[in-house]
Amino acid sequence: MSAEILHDVRVAPSILAADFARLGEQVAEVMDAGARVIHVDVMDGHFVPPISIGALVVDALRDQVHGAGGVLDVHLMVERPERRIEDFAAAGADSIIVHWEATPHVHYALKAVREAGLHAGLALNPATPVEVAAGLAGALDHVLCMTVNPGWGGQPYIEGSGERVARLRELLGPDVPIEVDGGIDAATAAECAAAGATLFVAGSSIFGSGDPAGAYRDIAAAAGAA
Repeated sequence: MSAEILHDVRVAPSILAADFARLGEQVAEVMDAGARVIHVDVMDGHFVPPISIGALVVDALRDQVHGAGGVLDVHLMVERPERRIEDFAAAGADSIIVHWEATPHVHYALKAVREAGLHAGLALNPATPVEVAAGLAGALDHVLCMTVNPGWGGQPYIEGSGERVARLRELLGPDVPIEVDGGIDAATAAECAAAGATLFVAGSSIFGSGDPAGAYRDIAAAAGAA
C-alpha cells in the first residue's frame, strides 16, 4: 500500500511499547483490528538519551506489514538523520520523519527522504515554534507535532498541545497530514482531532493495555479514524 494512506485519518500503533519477544504477533493483532500505519521509534542515545531499535527491525517487519496492506512510519529521533535515510529506505520504510532540532540541514534531510521515494515528515519538539514548519511547507509531506518531549514512552500528554496542532493546521492548510505523538489515548486523540490532527501515534495506551486490539479500536473511534 502506498504511503498515501498517511493522508487518511489513522491511528498508528507505536511498536516502542510492544513486547519485543512477541513483536510480530502484536503487530498482527493491531493490524487485524484495522491498523494500517505502524510507527517505528528510532532512538540513538544522543539526540535522545535512550537507544531503541534500528533498520533491522524495519526489515524484519516489512513483509508482514506490507503484506497486510500497511505502511511503516519511521520516526528518526537521531542526530544527523540525513545519514540514516538510505539504510531505512532499503529496509522497507514508507515514511521517514526527521526532527527540526536534530540537524542543521533540515531541508536537505527532507529532500533526501523524498529522493529515496518515501513520504517526508518533519517532527517538532514541544518547545520548537510551530511556525518553522511554514518555511518548509513545499519540502515536506506531513508534520509530526510532539505532544511529549521525545525519548521515552509512557509520558503524560503536555496540556495545551492542541493549540499547537490548531496553529499548524492554520499554517499548513487543510491538506497536509498532521501527526501527534506522545500521551495519546482516546481522550487526547479526540482533543487533537478537534484541533486538526489526522494521524495519532499511540504506544503505551495500546500495547500497555491488556487488550491492544480493543484499545486500538477505542482510540480510532475517538479520533474518527478508519
